[in-house]
Amino acid sequence: MTIEKENLLEEDLAFTNVGRRLWRRLLSMLANLRLAILLLLTIALFSIAGTVIEQGQSLVFYQANYPEEPALFGFLSWKVILLLGLDHVYRTWWFLSLLILFGSSLTACTFTRQFPALKAARRWKFYKEPRQFQKLALSAQLEQGNLDSLSQNLEARGYLVFREGNAIYARKGIIGRIGPIVVHASMLIILAGAIWGAMGGFLAQEMVASGSTFQIKNILDAGPLASGQIPKDLSLRVNRFWIDYTPEGGIDQFYSDISVLDSQGGEVDQETIYVNKPLRYQGVTFYQTDWGIASVLVQLNNSPIFQLPMAQLDTGGRGRVWGTWVPTKPDLSTGVSLLAKDLQGMLLVYDVEGKLISTVRPGMATKVNDINLKIIDIIGSTGLQIKADPGIPLVYTGFALLMLGVIASYFSHSQIWAWQQGVSEASPQEIGLYVGGKTNRAQVAFEREVIEILEKMSKSKQEIPSLKAASLVN
Repeated sequence: MTIEKENLLEEDLAFTNVGRRLWRRLLSMLANLRLAILLLLTIALFSIAGTVIEQGQSLVFYQANYPEEPALFGFLSWKVILLLGLDHVYRTWWFLSLLILFGSSLTACTFTRQFPALKAARRWKFYKEPRQFQKLALSAQLEQGNLDSLSQNLEARGYLVFREGNAIYARKGIIGRIGPIVVHASMLIILAGAIWGAMGGFLAQEMVASGSTFQIKNILDAGPLASGQIPKDLSLRVNRFWIDYTPEGGIDQFYSDISVLDSQGGEVDQETIYVNKPLRYQGVTFYQTDWGIASVLVQLNNSPIFQLPMAQLDTGGRGRVWGTWVPTKPDLSTGVSLLAKDLQGMLLVYDVEGKLISTVRPGMATKVNDINLKIIDIIGSTGLQIKADPGIPLVYTGFALLMLGVIASYFSHSQIWAWQQGVSEASPQEIGLYVGGKTNRAQVAFEREVIEILEKMSKSKQEIPSLKAASLVN
């Protein structure tokens, strides 16, 4: 029985060792710099594709803009876009997998390289043998020297000095070792924000007539966890939509005055939005992105006022025009067409043969088919893009930390060692002072700093020892 237990213990130990070796190999693969660079380039490539290819559009849009013959670049058609999910790149399983794999690589690199490097940099190390100084990138031997004077000079230059007997260890710029860790942590936060935004965010588009109330219904793209982000009992009212025009007749800016209503219809917020000035409410952002003409109010003789919808016409890319049909007989056998290209008020009136018979503005009337046609008003519509991205706070926090980490990484981590060889029976005279150091960047500036320190310790410039320097590339 004892032999069986021993065999089982040996098997468990062997299995544990195999598991540890596999785990270490996996960490080594994930922490590989080439893998991280490859993943980063791949993510950048697909992010560019997601920026160039319109996201969240309808099937008809992709069929019209990315036909099979001729395919863009010879292969990019609407079928390829839909098959690969390039119409919603940032929510595809493979893009999220790339983000998770890149985050795993950063995490492995942080724990296997950055933290050990920081731990080694914070450890006090004293050199007490000449051969240790000979291995340093920069070293010198003084015939005479004083550790107290050296310590004062180092402290004056911002070094943190540690002393043990006749040995000194000094360092500064430890923040330079912390910087890469902050950079890795910030990138992980950004990746977490991107993943959370893709999983929990949504994008919607609404075209709303001026004076109308609407709820968020037309969802173009949404993550699997976005249901909690879409307001269910929230309504919005477009109080007014208008356009400012330039003296030449071009559009200067278009505005929407929007009220946010609660479930009882009470106003809880109000904002006038325009391009680059959205409305933000409870994590949902409303952008002003488009405009149109919704309808026209007309009156025939003394009839009630009719609101006729206007639709955008296909002009073959020669501008935006909206039109509607106004019947002038009760049996709808004849009528006129009204066309408008903006909200400045001019409407063109065409007969059934397509002949221009009149122009009219709101508040004016014209005679058509023995009927007095009066234009009461033109009602515009605002195009709103509605977006919720719960990962934005994480992304902004990550970018702020990234900037701090990059700045901290530029600090040089410099280390200086010194050893005063004392008096012994074999050598009754004082042999001198050994000084050496190294830095992870700005080698030339570091060498200049060490020379200046030694100058202050020497009686004259002629007594400055020659420095053994290696790797002086800045």
